[in-house]
Amino acid sequence: MIMNTPNILTLLRIALIPILVICFYLPWEGKNIITTGIFAVAALTDWFDGHLARRWNQTTALGAFLDPVADKLIVAVALVLLVEQNPTPWMAIPAAVIIGREITISALREWMAELGERAAVGVSNFGKVKTTAQMCALLMLLYGEAFLGLGFICLYIAAILTLWSMILYLKAAMPILLKADD
Repeated sequence: MIMNTPNILTLLRIALIPILVICFYLPWEGKNIITTGIFAVAALTDWFDGHLARRWNQTTALGAFLDPVADKLIVAVALVLLVEQNPTPWMAIPAAVIIGREITISALREWMAELGERAAVGVSNFGKVKTTAQMCALLMLLYGEAFLGLGFICLYIAAILTLWSMILYLKAAMPILLKADD
């Protein structure tokens, strides 16, 4: 069954993106609490959809495709909103690193799949740590003032983990990519 609970949770995460953007720009006091709550729900659905798909044996090709897309979209949109709110190099550099890594690794996975070597760049536990650091940083930064300093620290930790995971993926793929050129 394509429309199962895990896939519905993934689609919910995608549907929350425009709501996140609208709430971010509302002229209300306390909008940071609303946007943080929306992002928290999205982050929780990220964990639950994969967990439930595996536990209930409801993995689908649609879910395998949509889940990483939903993750990348919600993170990229949140980062763009935060850079717009705080247009400094200190916010833009880690945001560019995180978004740039996601584009690079998505392209790498696509290329490796074309070569029949998709498994060489599969999701690792390190990637889950990186995602957790990103989600925590974004939650704190969306909330604002009370957690801004800690949010920036977590964002830089997430950016460093992001770069490190990209290096690991590229290192794993390099022998295959170099062999493909022969």
